[in-house]
Amino acid sequence: MASTNLISATEEWKGLREHVADVDKTHLRNLLKDEARCESMTVEFDGIILDYSRQRITQETVKKLFKLAEVAHLKEKIDKMYNGDHINVTENRSVLHIALRAARDTIINCDGKNVVDDVWQVLDKIGEFSERVRTGAWVGATGKSLKDVVAVGIGGSFLGPLFVHSALQTDPEAAQCANGRQLRFLANVDPVDVARSINGLNPETTLVVVVSKTFTTAETMLNARTLRTWITSALGSEAVAKHMVAVSTNLKLVKEFGIDPQNAFAFWDWVGGRYSVCSAVGALPLSLQYGFPIVGKFLEGARSIDNHFHTTPFEKNIPVLLGLLSVWNVSFLGYPARAILPYTQALEKFAPHIQQLSMESNGKGVSIDGVPLNFEAGEIDFGEPGTNGQHSFYQLIHQGRL
Repeated sequence: MASTNLISATEEWKGLREHVADVDKTHLRNLLKDEARCESMTVEFDGIILDYSRQRITQETVKKLFKLAEVAHLKEKIDKMYNGDHINVTENRSVLHIALRAARDTIINCDGKNVVDDVWQVLDKIGEFSERVRTGAWVGATGKSLKDVVAVGIGGSFLGPLFVHSALQTDPEAAQCANGRQLRFLANVDPVDVARSINGLNPETTLVVVVSKTFTTAETMLNARTLRTWITSALGSEAVAKHMVAVSTNLKLVKEFGIDPQNAFAFWDWVGGRYSVCSAVGALPLSLQYGFPIVGKFLEGARSIDNHFHTTPFEKNIPVLLGLLSVWNVSFLGYPARAILPYTQALEKFAPHIQQLSMESNGKGVSIDGVPLNFEAGEIDFGEPGTNGQHSFYQLIHQGRL
């Protein structure tokens, strides 16, 4: 039986509580004068630089946070995830989004089976199908090439792919590969969103990707039926098989909807929706827009940071450091919110994506064992591209709520 003891009962947690008073005695401007401290709080990996010297921490704080990670068995928990253990105890499932971008020859087992083989079967299918559509080998019901794609999904089936699409639109190589094509997303059941998603599109040249693991998600299926009517009203009922494909595991309902099950792209119950952008959920619409080689580069980047997270000592481990800093800020300093302020417009959808990744994961008032927490946990994430934010909410951040 799992332990019912909270991390807050440990001596390491209590030590950090007491340490807050020491940090409160020193102003950040004085901490920044310590060159050795600032240098020790800069980490770089694969072109990503983390400078956390402007956090309200000392080198002693960092040491204490590493001790907390040790008593929390963080390294062992990371290894369990990579080993395919059922760390999602609520649903008794593995958590293996890392397998979605693993190299083809990698072995990641789930219940005795190497799931990387399954992943690459789907990726190969996406590569082949997207190439046929992009080259005109796959055409619509009237023989016209399908230049426009509408991806229908909600939550993780929408926010992650939209973020990546927004980021790729201004990348020179990706933009060239997408020349003459359109990718739009439909999530909201509000008729206004539906109208916007198909405004100016021709059913003859449009391919709809319906993303729903069970093919029962209420909002997604309502929008899918609306777009099916839009297509069949113009092209007839037989056009569905040429103009609609699915990302789903429920082949029975896919077929009943009118989509050829051969044009259904699978993903698995060990993929949480908010982590699914590297699965067919994101890879299919993005490959249709930019080509699979561009998506392959995105997957390689995700694989690189995965390996860094798994193998790098915590002192230089960017994801671990960011996580520990969040614990310090929320649970010890009492900061309830985190601003995400990218100064490039290409990352305009970064904050909404992180909102779901973080707040849906950490939005809980109990421990993994179901014990009510006696401390604050989880941050309220919000953000906007920085230049825009400077002319809206930065005033309150800098001078308000005194």
